[in-house]
This record gives sequence, C-alpha cells and structure tokens, in this order.
Amino acid sequence: MKMQLNNTKLKALAYSVALMALAHTGMASANIHIKFHHDLPEDSAQHLAAERFRDIVAERSDGEITVQLFPNNTLGDDVEVTQQMQMGAVEAAIIPTAKLSGFVPAMQIVDLPFLFPSPEVAHTVLDGQAGDDLLATVEQVGLKGVTFWESGFKQFTCDQPVNGPEDFAGQKVRVMQSPIIMEQFKAMGANPVPIAFGETYNALQQRIVDCQENPLVSITQMKFYEVQSDVVISNHAYLGYAFLFSQRWFDGLSPENQALLTDVARETTTFQREETARREAGYLATIEASGTAISTLDDAQLSAFREATASVHEAFASDIGTDLMGEFEQSIANAE
Repeated sequence: MKMQLNNTKLKALAYSVALMALAHTGMASANIHIKFHHDLPEDSAQHLAAERFRDIVAERSDGEITVQLFPNNTLGDDVEVTQQMQMGAVEAAIIPTAKLSGFVPAMQIVDLPFLFPSPEVAHTVLDGQAGDDLLATVEQVGLKGVTFWESGFKQFTCDQPVNGPEDFAGQKVRVMQSPIIMEQFKAMGANPVPIAFGETYNALQQRIVDCQENPLVSITQMKFYEVQSDVVISNHAYLGYAFLFSQRWFDGLSPENQALLTDVARETTTFQREETARREAGYLATIEASGTAISTLDDAQLSAFREATASVHEAFASDIGTDLMGEFEQSIANAE
C-alpha cells in the first residue's frame, strides 16, 4: 500500500528514527526503548491501559525495557504509524482494525455491521482461536499482533433524529478509510466521506458531513456531541484495536523479552475493556448535560438496520476469506 507522508509526519518519523538510533548507540537510559502510539487523548481507557502496560513492563524487566507513550496521533495518524512500524521506526501501537484493512483485508471482519451481539461474545471470540488466527494475518505485512483492545460498540450521531436506515438516505457521513464501513452506509443510501479522525470535529462543525459513527468514548472525548444534534444508541458495530508490535523489531528481541511483552499486553487487555465499559455511563451523562438529544433504537428499529446492512457481510466474504468468515460465525454461535 503506497501512501505519501506529509512534512509534519516526516518530522515525526525522523524523530522516531533518531530515538531508535539513540537507543542503539547506548545513549538511552535503558537497553530497550519502545515508542507506543495510539489515537485517543490521555484521558481515555486506552491511555490508562497503555500506562499500565508501560509500568508493568518496566517492573518485570527491572528497568531494561522502557515504554514511551505517544497519544493523540503524535507520531502520525494510524495508517502512517502502521507504515512506520513496518520499517521498525515505531515499535508498538494499537490500531483500529478498520485502519488495517488497506494492509490486510481480513482484519476488517471485526468491522462488519451487527457481527457481535454483545461485548461478552466479542471478547470470547477475539480472545480465542478465531482471534489468534485473525492476528496472525498481519505477519504478512511486517507486523506482530498479540491481542485486541477496544473502544466498544459504535453509535450514530447526526444533525437530525435517526429512527431507521431510511433516515441516512442522501446524508453525508464521515467514515474511516474502510471499504466495509463505506459500504455499510451506501447500503442505507448515504454518501460516505472518508475523513481523518482528528479532522472529524471540524468537518461536522462546518457541515462538510451530516453524520458520523463512533463509540461513546470518541464521541465524548473528541466532543463530537457539541456539533451534532442527536446521538443514537445503536450498538451497530464494534470498534476493536489490534495491539501490534513491529515484526522487524520484535524478531530482534530475546525469547524472554518477546514473551514478557506479549504476556503483559494480554494481561492488560481485561483492564482496558473494563475501563472502557466503566466510563460509558459518564460519557452519556456528559452528552445529556450538553443538551444534545440521546435516543436508543428499539428491537424493531435495530432489525431494520440489520436487514438493510446484511448484504455487506456477503459482499466482503471473499475479501476477508470464506474460511475465516466461517470460523468467526461458528465461534460467535458457540459463544452465544
């Protein structure tokens, strides 16, 4: 996948390479230095979990391994950081599965509408063999996948009430650069517009787009509710993050350090998910206090959305891989 990096991100890449060189020359304070990227603010479950990962790694390695956190896309957006990881310039990151679709099409299976019926089922499947098989697919592009973190289930926000899929007809909707997510809105008659996460607030404020979808953490932390009249609780799709290491960098570690990092990443997963769930009530209270309307789709409305987007599953089966689709469907059925 070929993409151009702008000057700002080139500077970030140069900084990353400089840090890596510093570590190799012995001038850094620890033997192993990890730059850890994520796309959310410091007041997020992702960042708190990343801090816990950092602290446990330092403790268990007796200070041999240090982790420096770069929240809020400091090193570049998710796609750009993924490219940096392929080169070994960034060592670790959590990347939304949808953002990985251009590198590994199979990864977008997590973003299918109405795939997981509940958080519990999602966790069981992603922590099991199906999740391991999905993580293994990123090795073909120079990444090492070890676990899945999350922002939770996505909700709709719009400048109008939403009661059914027909309300998206003709609406311009901000989406991630993901074929599955774009197709989801096309199936409802909307016009999906790929816009970078950090530019979404301005796009909504300037009415470049009418709607967007995101979990409550993003809607609240990025203050999207300030520039949208309606938040619709739909739980229509899951936003998962793949916890990744640079394969080139990871392969150079001792087996002991590889195991340490993998184990701590997986151990921290439960905390990250629990913190995400714990915060959701507070996010709803913040949105409600702002005066933005909050509505919840009932079973009949959800059925209409499920029916309207069912074609997306079939349309992307070959891109994802029919074997992997079958494995996920069976795992979900077993988990239910």
